[in-house]
Parts: sequence; structure tokens; C-alpha cells
Amino acid sequence: MADQTRTPGTHQSGAVETGAVQLSGGQAVAETLVRLGVTKVFGIASVHNLPIYKAITESDGIEVVACRHEQFAVHAADGYARATGRLGVALVSTGPGTTNAVSGLYEACFGSSPVLLITGQVESAFFGKGKGFLHENENQLAMLRTVTRRAETIRRTEDISRVIASVADDIRRGRPQAGAVEIPIDQQWRSASVELFGAPSVDPIATDEAGIARAVELLNNAERPLIWAGGGVVSADASPELVALAERLDAPVVTTLEGRGSIPEDHRLALGPRTERADVVDIIGEADVVLAVGTRFQNYSTRMWQLAIPGTLIHLDADIGVIGRNYRADVPIVADAKVGLGRLVELVDARTTDSGYLDRSAKSVVADLEVSWEEIGPDHRALSSIVRRLLPRDGLVVRDSTVPSYLWGNRVLPILEPRTSIRPSSLSIGPGIGLAVGACAGSGRRTLLMAGDGGFQLGLGELATVAQYQLPMVICVFNDRGYGVLRQMEDAVMGSRFGVDIHTPDFTKIADGMGIPSSHVGSVSEFEHAFGAAVDRDGPTLLEIDLLALSPLKFPIPPHQRRA
Repeated sequence: MADQTRTPGTHQSGAVETGAVQLSGGQAVAETLVRLGVTKVFGIASVHNLPIYKAITESDGIEVVACRHEQFAVHAADGYARATGRLGVALVSTGPGTTNAVSGLYEACFGSSPVLLITGQVESAFFGKGKGFLHENENQLAMLRTVTRRAETIRRTEDISRVIASVADDIRRGRPQAGAVEIPIDQQWRSASVELFGAPSVDPIATDEAGIARAVELLNNAERPLIWAGGGVVSADASPELVALAERLDAPVVTTLEGRGSIPEDHRLALGPRTERADVVDIIGEADVVLAVGTRFQNYSTRMWQLAIPGTLIHLDADIGVIGRNYRADVPIVADAKVGLGRLVELVDARTTDSGYLDRSAKSVVADLEVSWEEIGPDHRALSSIVRRLLPRDGLVVRDSTVPSYLWGNRVLPILEPRTSIRPSSLSIGPGIGLAVGACAGSGRRTLLMAGDGGFQLGLGELATVAQYQLPMVICVFNDRGYGVLRQMEDAVMGSRFGVDIHTPDFTKIADGMGIPSSHVGSVSEFEHAFGAAVDRDGPTLLEIDLLALSPLKFPIPPHQRRA
């Protein structure tokens, strides 16, 4: 299942690869995806995409991974993109299939992930007529445009390659996001003379050299520099440049949750994903120059934008629209994170930072860890340590929105390499299994999925996908018999419970029915044995962990959601 390295072509992005060739519309899609460097497509066969599905299946170097629900096919394409850095592609049907896919596109856009949805449309003769044709949705394009950077209808077979390549280039340039194309079924079957377009990468946006020069001057004169690394560092594959700059400046690095892995969290300068934690807040406040890279300064990472950044702020991002949106930038720099950081590495002076500041930075991490261990209790501290000890350094950690993810998966479980930390950036519940399927299929590496019993049930059918492809996943379902986050929030905010105590099945029996080995876990020792066996096993394993048998977790309620 893992991707194999190949070079589809060396032509420039969007350029014509060959002269016009006679192809069906489905073949034009497949040939274009090959030129875009795609090696996996996640999809569901339907009457309105069969020509495309067949052509991709027969293409050289692309595998179609058959998912069970369109939403999770898009999540899988998203996970694939985040784990590999390649364009993620999902193939679904028009009408109900595309409607199902919308939630996946929403997450991909929120998480800045380059995901392309390819879907069908009804026959051209009936398109837009509102006649009640099978799977008809004459407003599908308008719907897609609400959750993508760009969505297009392709009206002619001759335009298929050009439009797909153009949309793919658009959503990969600058800040990556989702895109979509819809193709009427008759244009998929039809043969025509088609020029082929597409390239496996796009050129980075131009770098603001004047901003770089000003940043160099400030960093060279800083006594207490600090780097704030967001998800844009990871998506630009800029981790080597980030680490090199941190070491050259002798500057501590704090990351957002999406920026985890941009610097190994066992590096001496790594403060981890603690931008809003009390001890690290003081370190941010002490910095005289803060270099923020690839970040929007989202609400939870900034204490609902109440976090103070009193030092001079340099904000480097590929998206000019996010610079200055939440925090005023003293020095705005529009640049690709890899190119911009690389230029700074070339130009800044090697130096040594105030030793007292570095010492306080290191102590802030230790102090915050002590608070975190107290919050999660001894059993979950042990689980976190076991996971990090037994999971390979390059193993992927995919965390759905659930209490163990919030309290120790997101914060204290060390992430040691880029593109190994994935979560629903929008904090939606349930995408975890889809993200994990795509990340695992694309990377071929051992993948841990942390999910809750409530969220896991939304994508339960994707266990069949895991089983079909024998993906090397360790699926940890933390079962507290309901929606644990909302349960604690209702107790703290509402004073009563409703809608949160739900029936949960025996997940091990479902896994057994899928042909996936499984175990019940009710103690730390049982977890260590079962997790170790799962990591060593070829293929998938499901562990159902009884949260009620472990020391309790208390989810902290944000101040703005507490009752007065």
C-alpha cells in the first residue's frame, strides 16, 4: 500500500506534456493525475464516475483505495496529503455522493491541505434543467465553492486535463487548500483530441526580499529571539530550515498543534505545542523578537487572541491574507516557509542567546509537563510513555477529537518527525479514521489512531477499508460510553446532561467481524502488552480501552464556555 517514488515528468507546472492525443474523458483524468504525481486515489465507484474509476484503475502507477463513505474518502485524501506532501485526490459520485463529501472538504480547507475532489455530473443534455434526473444537483458547483478555494465545472472532454491541472496548481500554491471539479458523465465516456497538462509540483510564490532584509537586521540584534512555528512549516517541508535557523540563532521554538514535528520535540530548543500554556506564555512575553512562520494565530493557540506578544513580531506566511489578521505584524513577509526560512539561514549571523532566557525556556517546559501529568493522572501518563517507547520514531500519530487526544495526545506525547502528527484541525469529531487510512496508505508506516467511542462510530464502516488493505494501523478506541468532552462541558456549564450518554457497541466484536485482531484493555499493564503486540503485528489491530477503568481525566473547560 505504501507509495513508491516515481517521477511523472519534469515539465513546468501547467505546461503541455505532449501534443494532443485521442482519449476518453476518463482516460484524460487518469493521465492528468499521473502527471500531477498522484499515486493514490480514494474513492467510491458510482454510475456517474465509472469511466474515470476504470481509467485510473488501469493507469500506470495509481492505486484506487476503495473507501466506504464519501466523507471519509475525502478525509483519507486529506490524510494522504498531510503525511506525504503530495496532492490528495478523492473520487465520488454527483448528487448524494458529493453532498456527503462536503464535510471532508471543509476540514481540508480549514487544515490547509491540498485535496482535489473529482466528481461526476448528470448528462450534459439534462444538466441544470431541474428535470429530476438520477443524482441530479444543479446547484452542486455553488455548494462546492462554499468549502473549497476553487471549484469548476468541465463542460467539454477537450478541457478536462487543462482544468484539472489548473485547479491542482491553484490549490497547491501558497497556502494549500481544497479544490473540486465536476464532469458530466457523457464527457467522461466521450473520446476527443486532448492536450495533457500537469506537473508534480508548483513553483513557490515570490519571496519578499525587503521583508527578509528587515527581519535579518532585527534577528541579528535580538537578545531573546523566539520562533513560533505553525502548520505552514510542515506543509512546506521546511523543517530542516526551521531547525537550522533555530540553531543558528540559538532561539527556542514554540509550535502550534499543526506545527508539531517541525522541530523534534526532544531537541534542546523545542518548547513543544504550548503557545497558550501559562509557563510558556511568560517566555513568549519575554522575547524581544518573535518570528512567526506559517501560522494564522488561531483562537485556542492564543487564548482567544488574549495572548500578549509584546516583542517585535515578524510574521512570515505564504498567504498574505493571514498576515496581520489577528496580530499586527511589525515586519510582514510574504514567502513560502521553506524558501523564506532558507533565506534567513543564509543571512543571519550565528550567535548565542541570553543563557538565562534559554534556561527559563527549558524550565518552562518541565513545569508545564508537571502540570499536564497532574491533569491527566498516573494511568494516562503511563499510556503516553508506553506509546512513545514502542511506536517507531517515524510512526504516525493520528488523533481524533477525544479527551485523551486533547489532554495527552495533542500536548505531551512527543512528536519527533515532521508529517507524523495529524488531527482534525477544525476540531470536528469523527474524521480520525479517514485521516489515518490515507496517512497510513500513503506512507506505509505504522500508524496510531486515537479515537473516542462516540466519534469512532461516525466512520465505523471504514474498518472494512482498513481490513481490505491490511493497513498497519493500531486503532485505540477510548471508550467512556458517550461523548466525554460534551459530558464534562454540560456538567460544568449546563448543570444537567442531555444527548451525551449513548449506547456503544463492543468494538472488539465488530473488529473481529471485519477480520481485524482486537483486545479489550482495562489497565496499564494490559495496554502495554496489547500495544506492543499490535506494533509488532503485520496489518491492523483494534484496542478497546475502558476509560472508566483508568484514573480519571478531567477536561479543562475554556473560560469563555464556563457558566457565570
